[in-house]
Amino acid sequence: MKPNDKNLPVYSLHNFSAPDSEKKLYNVELFDANRHFEVSYPHRHDFFEVLYIQKGCGYHVIDSNNYEIKPPCIFFLSPGQAHKLEYSNDIEGCIFIFTSDFYLLNFSNQNRLLEFPFFFTITQNNPPLQLQHNSDIEFYDIVFSRAIKENGKSTELLRAYLDMILVYSSSLYKVYDTILTKGKGHLLVKRFFQLVEENYHKNISINEYASMLAITPNHLTQAVKQLTAKTSNEIIQEKQMLEIKRLLVHTNMGVSEIANYLNFADQSYFTKFFKRITGVTPLRFRLESMKST
Repeated sequence: MKPNDKNLPVYSLHNFSAPDSEKKLYNVELFDANRHFEVSYPHRHDFFEVLYIQKGCGYHVIDSNNYEIKPPCIFFLSPGQAHKLEYSNDIEGCIFIFTSDFYLLNFSNQNRLLEFPFFFTITQNNPPLQLQHNSDIEFYDIVFSRAIKENGKSTELLRAYLDMILVYSSSLYKVYDTILTKGKGHLLVKRFFQLVEENYHKNISINEYASMLAITPNHLTQAVKQLTAKTSNEIIQEKQMLEIKRLLVHTNMGVSEIANYLNFADQSYFTKFFKRITGVTPLRFRLESMKST
């Protein structure tokens, strides 16, 4: 998708590949201050990302969370997440970006990506994996190095390297989102979060989400409540509010344009919805945000 001047740009994998390279479903390469592409921040991806930082410092803002870069560490991004990177000139690391089609090709379990604790996190809070032991650092150094050397050659070997990275990371990852360990419905709830991420701009009902999941609305509500202590409507509203705030702060879209983009019935209802939750109008929120920057 081509970036535009109004909305937060959404980039596809080809935006991060050399112009003369063939269209791929993955890319793995070194990450440093010289890695320049024609992209703007903040932006979103329609693919997954694993970013391994070995050296340097800075900040990585993912959705509304600001994480300090403290190497060695690994960041994980799911499709649809908005992020912004600010880093020092001596930043060094590796990056593996890929589509679900690339990773899942040889797996019968199409929910495999949802099972990793760092993708489509239920609390929308996915801090980096901080590496503590030399043996772990050595593992990532070796696997990323070999994957980079293999880039453009054997896709099967690259897929195996990626799986090693994800499985090993899952075993190390401190489950900050502790609710993932509670209840048997966590995959269902993560799938719900994925659907909300994909469909938030359509402003659809709980009944429609339940239909997509082939369950009853009551079943969905109970599963979400059990694992998050929130209702399904609260989860949807939180996503809507996060998106509205992003668009107010990071774009020049008018209030009516945002209301239309997020499929609200009219601007009046949209303004009342926003003010009921935040206590201020969208325009007031935009003005106050501009003053604080």
